[in-house]
Amino acid sequence: MSSLALSLTPGKLGDLIKSFLVNKMNGYPVRKSVPIIFAERITDFLSLVFLAFVGAYIFNHDKILILVTGAFFIGIIFLISRKNLSLKILNGLEKINFLKKYVQNLIDAYINSFIMLRPVPLVKMFFLSLVSWLIECFGFYIILSNFSKEISIFLSTFIYTFSMILGSISMLPAGLGLTEGSLTVMIVEQGISKENAVAATLLIRLVTLWFSIAVGIIALAVYNRKFDKEIIINLNSGEENGKVQEN
Repeated sequence: MSSLALSLTPGKLGDLIKSFLVNKMNGYPVRKSVPIIFAERITDFLSLVFLAFVGAYIFNHDKILILVTGAFFIGIIFLISRKNLSLKILNGLEKINFLKKYVQNLIDAYINSFIMLRPVPLVKMFFLSLVSWLIECFGFYIILSNFSKEISIFLSTFIYTFSMILGSISMLPAGLGLTEGSLTVMIVEQGISKENAVAATLLIRLVTLWFSIAVGIIALAVYNRKFDKEIIINLNSGEENGKVQEN
């Protein structure tokens, strides 16, 4: 939850704080936990693309962009699943001087990614992510239904997921500007006034993006108060034990 405080980062790179917090708590190597975040982003996009493509097929709207985005992430999964090829590419990086010292870390990260993106865990993570996005889409539908009773949950799901994809691939912090703009434009296209479209857009971003940032800030504060104190106590206990053994 603490990583939500850094949602305003390009491509959600702020999620990497998870690895550093875990490392701080129990010493688990960052290079081994980063692939968890990588796998999360992959399944996040796959479920988002899936929902958007269903809507694009129903409403015959922007299929190419969604297909290209989906193909990109499926291509990444395919490359990771080819273990011998991937390891050959990574080992080949040793020939590049400034990358040589990072090769073993990259191999460790790849092995963990390979394990998590096998078919069974991939499908499990995909469905979990799918449920998560559907909840957000349903929230958007509830907001839109207050402005127009004619917009279906299928249409609101497509508008929301398509706008999220545009914002994500733009690499803007949390897709700011592009996501809101595409949401507003697509809502107006459904016959809702500009004023109401802007209101609906601001509301959904408030209860998803900005609310999550607030939750993240609170969680991070709790983490600092609870776990940092425990770490200091453990370190002090270690020092005392060391002195006892010396005596």
